[in-house]
Amino acid sequence: MRTALGVLGAVLLGGLVWEGYKAVGDPDGTLLFGVRVLPRADDAAMPHLTEILGRFGDPERVGGDPIWLVVTNAGLVTLRSVAVGFLAGALVGLLLAVLMQRLRWVRRGLLPYVVLSQTVPLIALAPVIAGWGGRLSIGSYPWQPWMSVATIAAYLAFFPIAVGLLRGLTSPAPIAEELMRSYAAGWWRTLVKLRLPAATPYLYPALRLAGAAAVVGAVVGEISTGTRGGIGRLVIEYSREATTDPAKVYTALLGAVLLGLLVAGVVGLAEILLTPGRRASMR
Repeated sequence: MRTALGVLGAVLLGGLVWEGYKAVGDPDGTLLFGVRVLPRADDAAMPHLTEILGRFGDPERVGGDPIWLVVTNAGLVTLRSVAVGFLAGALVGLLLAVLMQRLRWVRRGLLPYVVLSQTVPLIALAPVIAGWGGRLSIGSYPWQPWMSVATIAAYLAFFPIAVGLLRGLTSPAPIAEELMRSYAAGWWRTLVKLRLPAATPYLYPALRLAGAAAVVGAVVGEISTGTRGGIGRLVIEYSREATTDPAKVYTALLGAVLLGLLVAGVVGLAEILLTPGRRASMR
């Protein structure tokens, strides 16, 4: 309940800041030493929130579906790539974390490259992945464009899980490890009985970050590769009408934001259902 109220309060605060700045801000933006430090507050750059929300009920084009339906369908297309990328990234991150915890030389050699992998710009990486994917096939099933988007989402999702889970796996106190050794517990039993439970407080925040990263990766991947049907492509298409219909652009952006909140909410719900302590605190 407190979480829901917090989210609602944050949304209301954001709306008040938006409308407040629009009311008092400079239509041409605030300049400091000739550099615009605050955005323009005119209707072309910052439509009223009522105009943006009302645009969802209007048809996308004359005689077409309403924008809310178009955005919802595009979100479902992107959600498929996000789900596949999130699951693949979670699996890769889990395996890397366990491997780096098990073998110290692997951690020393691999961890710097895991961190370095996140410095590669997605806008440059996405076309490369799409180009490689176009030459692949899964058995007799050809590689689909959404698979490239899912790969990009997995690329961003694995990192927080690998790093967060590794920190959790190495968090047990030495005395706890000594106790497991005194019981003649092997590495696998120590992992299941001690390290994984100790890593739980680190895992769920990492999963939430991975979910948000997967949404970002999927949207950027759709934009960079030109994959049709998803939110990313919708942002590009609506941006072409930014000068004549600025509120329409924000409908696609809000769709991407809601998709990210949905993924974070699903991970949070899974945490509540799978953690007895969290379930008890919700009662």
